[in-house]
Amino acid sequence: MQYNVFDKAERVTVGTIGEVGQRVFLLQVRQALRQLTLKLEKQQVAALAEYLGVALRELPRPGHLPEQETLELEEPTEPEWVIGTIGIEYDSEADAVVLSAEEAVMEDEDPAIARIYASREQVAALAIRCAQLVEAGRPACPICSYPLDPAGHNCPRTNGHRPPIT
Repeated sequence: MQYNVFDKAERVTVGTIGEVGQRVFLLQVRQALRQLTLKLEKQQVAALAEYLGVALRELPRPGHLPEQETLELEEPTEPEWVIGTIGIEYDSEADAVVLSAEEAVMEDEDPAIARIYASREQVAALAIRCAQLVEAGRPACPICSYPLDPAGHNCPRTNGHRPPIT
């Protein structure tokens, strides 16, 4: 089992590679010379933004946030593994939000795990970045909520017989 601990993450971000509709979402963390890039789904990014926002309301207000320009992905962007589950907790002793990511694996395999200790400021900037990335994607169909493709959309709620009303 691979176990990665970033107890003083210098940088935590999410980003995408690829065109809208074909994007791959990545979570990236760096501490000193160590960097870890992990793949996750858009729904996980959206849930992470929402949950971090709720969690941050319960904590003392963060200070100055990192600039969004500093949160772009860094090379290499090849993911080491795919995230299955993400957990979040607050370590009051370290005054850090701890992100725990576990690899998506088959039942009989041991998953890789990453524990990322990030400041409230880093996590607030991460939540904003997550929300921006999700909103920058394809708009949702007003009927079925699935993403609208630029080439057209066969809405399952209309059995593909009529375009969605916008």
